[in-house]
Amino acid sequence: MATPLRVLMIEDSEADAELVLRLLGQGGYQVEHQRVDSAPALSACLGGAAWDVAISDYSMPGFSGTAALAMIREKGLDLPFIFVSGTMGEETAVNAMRMGAQDYIMKDRTARLLPSIGRELQQAALRREHKQIELRMRQLEKFEALGKLAGGIAHDFNNVISAIMGWTELGSREVPRGSRADESFQQIDQQATRAAGLTRQLLAYARRQVIEPTAIDLNHLVGETAELLQRLIGERIHMTLSLAEDLRAARADPAQIERVLMNLCLNARDAMPHGGVLAVDTRNALLEEGDPRLPRDSRPGSYVVLSVSDSGVGMDAATIERIFEPFFTTKEVGKGTGLGLATTLGIVKQHDGFIEVKSQPNQGSYFHVFLPAAAGEARPEPEPGESPVQGGTETILVAEDHEGILRMACEVLQSFGYRVLTARDGEEAVRIFEQNCEEVSLAFIDIVLPKLQGPEVYEEISRRKPGIPAIFTSGYPEENAAASSRKAAVLPKPFSPQALARKVRAVLDAAAR
Repeated sequence: MATPLRVLMIEDSEADAELVLRLLGQGGYQVEHQRVDSAPALSACLGGAAWDVAISDYSMPGFSGTAALAMIREKGLDLPFIFVSGTMGEETAVNAMRMGAQDYIMKDRTARLLPSIGRELQQAALRREHKQIELRMRQLEKFEALGKLAGGIAHDFNNVISAIMGWTELGSREVPRGSRADESFQQIDQQATRAAGLTRQLLAYARRQVIEPTAIDLNHLVGETAELLQRLIGERIHMTLSLAEDLRAARADPAQIERVLMNLCLNARDAMPHGGVLAVDTRNALLEEGDPRLPRDSRPGSYVVLSVSDSGVGMDAATIERIFEPFFTTKEVGKGTGLGLATTLGIVKQHDGFIEVKSQPNQGSYFHVFLPAAAGEARPEPEPGESPVQGGTETILVAEDHEGILRMACEVLQSFGYRVLTARDGEEAVRIFEQNCEEVSLAFIDIVLPKLQGPEVYEEISRRKPGIPAIFTSGYPEENAAASSRKAAVLPKPFSPQALARKVRAVLDAAAR
């Protein structure tokens, strides 16, 4: 089978060009070519189709091969350039190579042309691959740096948001329901909750969000979310569901995958300002080694695919290259944060999955989310519902270096009847515990503390009172995950007063059994 080859022929002699093309055909190439012999004609060709190789004469009336080479290199095109000439001397040929030509062949030795083209096509492919690897490495370095920054910012934000949420709830208890002050507190709480959501997006992008994967029924998740999605996308957009009956369970965190689905559907909505069709599909996929859909950093195996497609404006290749970059957006100022798709990719990557994107301008977009299939059946989700928060009279040691959270936690726990001892660093926490060892029933400890870290504090107090229950908290999700892996109770920041009181009571009751 002939190999396609797109040749840019820079030659004033039509007969010489035909000889080269005939030689290429005999060598097994199916040639598509354009012959030019002037600077304007060459410029027009360079702005259009992509070429595999340029074959050029050296000397032409009113134009030269070196001028053609200079034009190609000035445009930054890594196009193999081969001189085929009867007038080039050795010194001229050496200068041409210095300018960026790959080879030169005398017209009386054209047998060298086929091996030269084969070699240069292979070298060009290697150069493109190396550039792609370098680009991916630069992107990974940039994303890693942004991820570390996002993790640090999220930690500080989680501290501040916890304090805001706590004091807001405490303040709202002091004012009449329905009063203007009560409405103000509700607005503050809503904005704090929104800020916590943005922080979670940063953490999801940075892949530092704590996930709790389990075997889930993706069809059930889509069905449960469909009504809400339809309200969000509006009446002008018709949503269709096509869910595979034999769909395997996916190993995923249902809350995180629901966020993925929401982000993709809202993105599709924005791509259809005048209405259209949004389709959500599910299916199974078995990807074997060498499958072109399988990224290099993904494993072959069984996947569950969640697809979201739209009939909207579509995207060109340049936009597709950037859509997962944080803060990149094609929307108007104020219409989006540029974090939606970056967050989506972060969540999917954290699940060891990947996303395939297909789109063309004015032809809609297709997002295929590949999630690893679970080994067993989907587990039913627990029914929602919480009992009223109960208080107590136990003594609790709170070790927290953020003043706002420390005071808020103290106020909350005291309001539920507990006696509270406070410490602002690890050494102080150990010292206060030693002084009140018999009375302290539980320690609420920030994982990251000055002087002694939270786990070190717990080791010290456990030596003095083995088996004392503790709750760790942190704004760093990886720290919370590490504490959770040690089977310790964890309350991630930001947390509400209700969540704090509920967690304290649950841990105390479990320790008393």
